[in-house]
Amino acid sequence: MATLNYLAGRKKYSRPQALLFSNNPGTLVSGPNGPTHVPSGYEIGTDPTQIGNLTDGIFLILSDHNRSAIDIKHNRLEQRERTINGKMRSFFIADKSVFTISWQNLPSRSFENTINFDTTTGKEESELKRYTVDGGAGGNELLNWYLESPGSFYLFLAYDKYNAFQGQDNVMGRLNEYQEVKEVFITDFSYNVNKRGSNTHDLWDVTISLEEV
Repeated sequence: MATLNYLAGRKKYSRPQALLFSNNPGTLVSGPNGPTHVPSGYEIGTDPTQIGNLTDGIFLILSDHNRSAIDIKHNRLEQRERTINGKMRSFFIADKSVFTISWQNLPSRSFENTINFDTTTGKEESELKRYTVDGGAGGNELLNWYLESPGSFYLFLAYDKYNAFQGQDNVMGRLNEYQEVKEVFITDFSYNVNKRGSNTHDLWDVTISLEEV
């Protein structure tokens, strides 16, 4: 099962990969700075012999390898009308987010072969050659998630959004965590096979658009 220790072992640098897909909203677990978002279940790629029931949940850590900026737009849902005196009146419904993520020359696979991640430490259990710099999802893993996820799922984001932790201690020191979780649909998925490799992997350009439920 995913834990803070597992996520710490899966990141290559001081901060985790910026994005994570999960088929569940995860749980809030106690961390050094307060409650922290952690997905439930197991990462895709975990050795099946290590895990019990896949209904516990699955998740996919995305790569920061050649990733472009994460484009986030906010749509304010409201009804506006003018009153009899000419002033505008607004009936607020909700704010919803739209995300666009893209990669250029993303390796078509994250490792040269099936990789096993230790379910406790998050470390790679073999000496396979890594193609994405941080071991995050390659093009095929992203495509498979899209094909297997026609409904909604959850997007975990790790970026400097400290106001998500208002009311907690040390809100400014939480850059190494997933600060935000959104339930989303994929509204568009496209990829180009940009360069074909020899006998190892190809390089893809991938763009994914997501809309908050």
